[in-house]
Amino acid sequence: MKKHYTSEWIRVLFAIFFIFGIGATFFLFSNELKESAEKAKVVSNKPAYIGFSRENSAQKSILDSLNILRLEYDVALLEKTSLSQQLELEKKNVQNLMDIIQVSKNPSITQMQIFRRQLSDLKTALAAKITEIKNLKSQNKSLLTEIESQNVVMYQQKKENDTLILNQKKLESAIKDASKLSLNNFKVIALHEKKSGKEQETEKAKSTKKLKISFSVNGNAIAKTGKRVFYVQVLDQKNTVLGENKLVEFDNDKALVYSFIVAVDFQGKPANVYGVLNSDGNEFKKGTYFVNFFDKQEIMGSSSITLE
Repeated sequence: MKKHYTSEWIRVLFAIFFIFGIGATFFLFSNELKESAEKAKVVSNKPAYIGFSRENSAQKSILDSLNILRLEYDVALLEKTSLSQQLELEKKNVQNLMDIIQVSKNPSITQMQIFRRQLSDLKTALAAKITEIKNLKSQNKSLLTEIESQNVVMYQQKKENDTLILNQKKLESAIKDASKLSLNNFKVIALHEKKSGKEQETEKAKSTKKLKISFSVNGNAIAKTGKRVFYVQVLDQKNTVLGENKLVEFDNDKALVYSFIVAVDFQGKPANVYGVLNSDGNEFKKGTYFVNFFDKQEIMGSSSITLE
């Protein structure tokens, strides 16, 4: 009997502990659910982060428009016109407005209206500058077309002037060539003087007292008239210049050693000219003598004589 009572008591005590354990577990689980629900509520009550930091959608819209406007100024600056400096200043105004809007916190309706008005003014200013740039480009294009036309006219005029100058030079050269005197009939004879004083032609060196040199000047109606001087150069067998053996220099840095000078009063008609080279006490030696005729430094002809 006593043993049976003890067993019942143990069962009751075990049941109490079991119920108490279930209650404690439920209490702890309920607290955890409550804390989780409160945390979830706190999280859900926090404002969501949407899009633009510290600016509302209106601010973002204005900033986007200003950014596009700034890019349009960059495109306008690529034209590199006389308005570039003004465009740079207006572009800085765009950037300054962007900086002001970005640092504004919860701007009022009045401030937003001011921002929009400033944006509109900047757009209007850019549109005016773009129109002015187009006008400048059109004017420059017209100016370039006019300049090209003038260049064509000037080129044609220069071409005509060059042709006239060339023709004039050719004409002057032709006149100069035509006005030159031409010489011919170059002759050299050795003369022996008799006791009577009469001169006689000879071929013997020991009998020769002088060399008579002659030539003819052809007529020329356009040649310069007046005194004309010609130079005669006589060379012996050793290529020595006989006679005066003088040096004359000309304007073109050329020079000539001559034996004697002959002059003629030229009046446009043919003329015969002669000069004499005397032995002056020096006997003419056997051999060939060469005679050259010059009009200034230009050789006009030559002749020779051989003495036995």
